[in-house]
Amino acid sequence: MKAPTEKIDVGFYSGKKASRISEYVIREEPVEIFLDNRKVATIACTGIHLEELAAGFLRSAGIIRVQEDIKKITTSVEKSRVDVLTKNEGISKPDSPEIFVMSSGAKTRESGKSENSITSDIFIPAKKVADFMETLLSSSKLHRVTHGTHCSALADTKGIIVSRDDIGRHNTIDMLGGYTLLNGIDCSDKIIIKTGRVSSEIAEKVWTMGIPIVISHSVPTSEAVNILENAGITLIGHVRNGSFKIYSNERRVRF
Repeated sequence: MKAPTEKIDVGFYSGKKASRISEYVIREEPVEIFLDNRKVATIACTGIHLEELAAGFLRSAGIIRVQEDIKKITTSVEKSRVDVLTKNEGISKPDSPEIFVMSSGAKTRESGKSENSITSDIFIPAKKVADFMETLLSSSKLHRVTHGTHCSALADTKGIIVSRDDIGRHNTIDMLGGYTLLNGIDCSDKIIIKTGRVSSEIAEKVWTMGIPIVISHSVPTSEAVNILENAGITLIGHVRNGSFKIYSNERRVRF
């Protein structure tokens, strides 16, 4: 696996004098996703957790739905390529060549048409919201080093299970989607905690995973709020200094 950072020389001005310093910057590279030997996507990413990223991206696109849909995933770090082979039965494969050439933030299907509203009755104590965010922000090693990444984490009501960093906030959600898919994890009682803005694309990806609660350090767009309200997903945003705002389905927050 390639290192997720590169060290470069930069000019630095301290407010009093100029100098030269060495600085770590986050890696960015295009990774090609092949589905059954056909290229379907080029994703700008940091180049780590590529199997999860590919599986999660295809899951968000509605092509892969369960772990059993996947026959094999092969990653070539040198070629910046991931090959996903699927089983023939039940897989909805695109008819046109290379249907996606994008970062994974772009929409890949019609909004919310194939998902059911989430009815999970899990809840989160209000104090736990701030604790979760503090833990996430303090645990992002790549961000501390480069200040150039987003971070998202999968949690249950007890604590964070796993977190992922990348240059794209959409990529981090796809990585978690791939992680849960490849490990057969039921998301109906799970929580997503994230650093970046909640857009409509993020809302769709979370809905596809079946996550009932999203907690964000940032704020949502109006379309994301509409999607998550209709999806039955609780959105907690602008979590800062112990305070937060609840944008949808407030019933899952206990005061």
